[in-house]
Amino acid sequence: MYRLVEPRGMRVKFDRDTCVGMYQCVAEWDAFEKNLNDGKADLRGSEEEDEDVFVVEVPDGEEFDAKFAARVCPVDAIEVYDDDGEQVV
Repeated sequence: MYRLVEPRGMRVKFDRDTCVGMYQCVAEWDAFEKNLNDGKADLRGSEEEDEDVFVVEVPDGEEFDAKFAARVCPVDAIEVYDDDGEQVV
């Protein structure tokens, strides 16, 4: 028996607690923004999956920027997962 499974797109997981506020992600992908009050980045449009861990689906056409934002994070607070849920960055 087969089931139809709705495809999930690429998604980003951001551990805000790990973030040290270098804001390199902000320069690479505009889904991230500076939160100068907290000294950390915020991930726009995300949902809190766990305490201080935020997840958002990557809009079509922004996959490269999302991956680059994850690659430049000096403390690896950003992870990128592909359509199959496999971590790619």
